[in-house]
Amino acid sequence: MARDRQPREERERDSEFVDRLVHINRVAKVVKGGRRFGFAALVVVGDQKGRVGFGHGKAREVPEAIRKATESAKRSLVRIPLKEGRTLHHDVNGRWGAGKVVLRAAAPGTGIIAGGPMRAVFETLGVADVVAKSLGSSNPYNLVRATIDALKQEDSPRSVAARRGLKVSTLQSRRRDAGSDVSAEA
Repeated sequence: MARDRQPREERERDSEFVDRLVHINRVAKVVKGGRRFGFAALVVVGDQKGRVGFGHGKAREVPEAIRKATESAKRSLVRIPLKEGRTLHHDVNGRWGAGKVVLRAAAPGTGIIAGGPMRAVFETLGVADVVAKSLGSSNPYNLVRATIDALKQEDSPRSVAARRGLKVSTLQSRRRDAGSDVSAEA
């Protein structure tokens, strides 16, 4: 009987994560005998309950690059507050280099309306309803980083209330009152 390389509790912890391969890049190094190929992989990992991370791995073989990227992604997990476990609390913009993204909260049943690299982030994060648009660069590395940058700016009403020293109910009632004042003026 072959022994597993990982302890049982480590395998169980790994099984809770979902990973998505976003991009593989093949690079060639020209040497005396011809070309030597290497591979770079970009992977997004999440638990579909509000945690997400991304990783980059490079190796001579594709599976090894993916494994390295997945391990890197698990080390860079961040927790994102989600509204009702399905969408964002508010609209937010993100930026990384020339990659810019706009993320908007959506009504139930909308689904994930987003392009490739951003879609992978939302699926692994566990967001069910979101509308997103990428502007500027379409480089998958920059788009994933810009999306995670935007998600890090996400605030839950609970954290805002704690920061201001208020109760969540007070904060939400003020928001409803402000909304009715705007409609009365129009």
